[in-house]
Amino acid sequence: MRLIQYKTKSGSRGVGAVDVTTGRVQSVNGAESVYALALSAINAGHSLETEVKTQGFGEEVDYDALIRDHCLLPPVDHPEPARFWITGTGLTHIGSAQARDKMHDLQHGEDKDLTDSMKIFRMGIEGGKPAGGGIGVQPEWFYKGVGTCVVPPEADIPSPSFALAGGEEAEIVGLYIVGPDGNPWRIGYALGNEFSDHVTEAQNYLYLAHSKLRACSIGPELLTGALPDHVEGEVRVMRDGKALWRGEFLSGEGNMSHSIHNLEHYHFRYDMFRRPGDLHAYFFGAAILSCANGVKTQSGDVFEVDVPVFGRILRNAMRIEGEKKFTVKSL
Repeated sequence: MRLIQYKTKSGSRGVGAVDVTTGRVQSVNGAESVYALALSAINAGHSLETEVKTQGFGEEVDYDALIRDHCLLPPVDHPEPARFWITGTGLTHIGSAQARDKMHDLQHGEDKDLTDSMKIFRMGIEGGKPAGGGIGVQPEWFYKGVGTCVVPPEADIPSPSFALAGGEEAEIVGLYIVGPDGNPWRIGYALGNEFSDHVTEAQNYLYLAHSKLRACSIGPELLTGALPDHVEGEVRVMRDGKALWRGEFLSGEGNMSHSIHNLEHYHFRYDMFRRPGDLHAYFFGAAILSCANGVKTQSGDVFEVDVPVFGRILRNAMRIEGEKKFTVKSL
């Protein structure tokens, strides 16, 4: 099942179920958020898909109009955005390791000459998917922000005035809710554009944390149930309506150096991430980056992540913001 969230012309919210064959959308009766549906499903002891079917379906929703009128919302959000954790991991796909190594402009060779990026990538290749589904080597991890940094599909992704660059990172995102007993529940998966400042990161690996503190986008559709082992599509950077660059999107566990179970374990083992009622969006890593292929983006460029198994395209334009002045004051 695939779900979307949207705003109506009256300003109210709705949840829609997408027919995976026709692409048509029907509203879910009485539903204003996937978050509320997920909590109801946990309390009832059944799946999110069962909860949706129990609610039933109402009128058909014009999906094209939602896109045209910028009425789409992220596929899941929290009524208190500060309780929506946005985090992720990198170096989980061979393309990302090569791109990261290019960014730091260091030569490959024996272990003593490897970049830290290639070292941790090799650790994942060797121990990220232990036999029998157990726990393997610890992955890279980063903090991106809270729910206020998530922009809806079709909305602009802001790049701050002080940024040195802004580049797409097309990824699969795991979406989770923490139940009343403190156990995390996977709601489903969505497309994501993690969007980072790769030039800042390339100056020094210790600037990685700074480079990740940017906006991102998720959606438009939430895929429930199992994630296919092989997921493919296309990533594009559009300028003036034409493709400036395009690359293959290749993901799914079969194309990753870590199992999803392994990534989830190392995230949720921290008590702070198992707080009942919190939401989590966890980016699983990018396989390809336009910046590693010589692309320098500019304000107005449009990022498109087109992966058929996830339904409609995730599309956002980048807009460079003006300087925002502030003063730190003493009390």
